[in-house]
Amino acid sequence: MIIEHSAEVRGKTPFYRHLYVQVLAAIAAGILLGHFYPNIGTELKPLGDAFIKLVKMIIAPVIFLTVATGIAGMTDLAKVGRVAGKAMIYFLTFSTLALVVGLVVANVVEPGAGMHIDPASLDAKVVATYTEKAHEQSITGFLMNVIPTTLVGAFAEGDILQVLFISVLFGISLAMVGKKAEPVVDFLQALTLPIFRLVAILMKAAPIGAFGA
Repeated sequence: MIIEHSAEVRGKTPFYRHLYVQVLAAIAAGILLGHFYPNIGTELKPLGDAFIKLVKMIIAPVIFLTVATGIAGMTDLAKVGRVAGKAMIYFLTFSTLALVVGLVVANVVEPGAGMHIDPASLDAKVVATYTEKAHEQSITGFLMNVIPTTLVGAFAEGDILQVLFISVLFGISLAMVGKKAEPVVDFLQALTLPIFRLVAILMKAAPIGAFGA
């Protein structure tokens, strides 16, 4: 207690109170538990699943608020278009890069090769939906999927690309309206504060979710 108090008096946070230290410690503890007591580790999986759901729950509002208010604060709409274009190019570039890396890893590392599982014993229906979507997906289909069916549908389904699309359009609309839209912008900026406070609260559970995962 004396050491902790003296560290806080000097304005330094003890190392064990940093979130990344707690996450790393939880990961190490989770690995050890999974290795020596795999049955108990399996039972703790819901902790990781719950944390992932919490993160997914907050991603859409964070993206919408930050992107919409950021674009609304820009007076040069041409600059907004360039930023949106660059963001889409970056997304497509890194998505392609991630796909290439995944293919290389799958062919070089061959994950699952040493599990000695009989493919005939696996349920093909589990992956049938994913394989069909991957086979039918095209550039046109991908771009059409970016447009949500309804304005709130993207938030309800948690589709990040659709949320980003709505955020950009809404931000541009606010910027074009000008001063009459200032009350809306002020409301969104004010709403950003509790949303990010909620993010900070959820991040407190990050060590428990790394440990469970």
